[in-house]
Amino acid sequence: MSDNQAVASDRFEAVLPTEVDAKARKALWGSAIGYAMDGFDLLILGFMIKAISAELGLTQAQGASLVTATLVGAVLGGIGFGMLSDRYGRVRVLTGTIVVFAVFTGLCAAAQGYWDLLFYRSVAGLGLGGEFGIGMALVAEAWPAAKRARASSYVGLGWQLGVLAAAVVSPLLLPVIGWRGMFAVGILPAIAAYFIRRSLHEPEIFIVNTHHRPTESALRLLVKDAATVKHSAAMVILCSVQNFGYYGVMIWLPNYLATRFGFALTRSAVWTAVTIAGMALGIFLFGHIADRIGRRPAFFAYMLGAVIMVTLYSRLTDPFALLVGGAAMGFFVNGMLGGYGALISELYPTAARATAQNVLFNIGRGVGGFGPVVVGAIATAYSFEVAIALLATLYILDMVALWSLIPERRGAALA
Repeated sequence: MSDNQAVASDRFEAVLPTEVDAKARKALWGSAIGYAMDGFDLLILGFMIKAISAELGLTQAQGASLVTATLVGAVLGGIGFGMLSDRYGRVRVLTGTIVVFAVFTGLCAAAQGYWDLLFYRSVAGLGLGGEFGIGMALVAEAWPAAKRARASSYVGLGWQLGVLAAAVVSPLLLPVIGWRGMFAVGILPAIAAYFIRRSLHEPEIFIVNTHHRPTESALRLLVKDAATVKHSAAMVILCSVQNFGYYGVMIWLPNYLATRFGFALTRSAVWTAVTIAGMALGIFLFGHIADRIGRRPAFFAYMLGAVIMVTLYSRLTDPFALLVGGAAMGFFVNGMLGGYGALISELYPTAARATAQNVLFNIGRGVGGFGPVVVGAIATAYSFEVAIALLATLYILDMVALWSLIPERRGAALA
């Protein structure tokens, strides 16, 4: 190591947080509320499509394209805002994503037809796209290494709380205030997040890094050498299986069970709420487990649990067992969500951390979005058992990629 490298390393070590202070807590709240906004927005849009289509005269394909446009915007926004964050600062860019989302969500309420609404949803999706990665990078850099995984898990809980809030609020408010009013309600979390983020501070490690930034672009740093390529490939697999399993379980499996076996419970709000509660508990505990025993053992245990629970759940026939089993399955299938923030943060340098979070997770989200379609098609063409076997096999692939390509870096200083 050269003298300059040694000095830079000492500077990084000197600014790494050693305890949870007020700045760290604010970073957590700002990031979690932003991610809750992400989950809240996507779910209320699903509730509103029928009402929007009826008033604006949209076809079924046009209504569905509003969701697609939001997700495409989120992927593009994740990449773009992630790179901006790695260059210009977490807090500054994260606040900017809120402004973009709030303005164009408000414009959705004033839409007069399909094309202007499609445009507003696409740009609002750009704002949503930066939330996950930038927030995770901010929290990872603001919290001490010994508690990094649990902090990331707390941010992951934001999504579940946003989804749960949307599931409760939408059926109550939509008949009263209509879809235009619902878009106005969707601005409220953004306003709260905006004011919280105005009080946030850039992590010290990012400030120091601005004086030692690599010449390569953030995207180039994700594939800078053979070891990093392996890490990135493995993370794409992990994030894809994570999202594929989540959407397959939450969208395809309940509808399939209800259609084929008449299990009305799996279509009810009660089933959804109980399953989300299981997911939230799984996310919360995952962070504590990963901080205690390591990232790889925690992920491996949850992946194995997902294999077992998906297989067992497909064989349940008793309504009460379906309710309890849904919570247990959700615990393992989505409990790993919060762990990706810490895992990715420890694999990539500060100059590419937010970009890595957004690019890798959004690729996984894009792949996972096809989960219900692919699994449903296999179930129709072959059998229910073959479809379940596919889900279980994907988690086994997950375990192989994790164990062979991802190093253990629990408690390590960020690069």
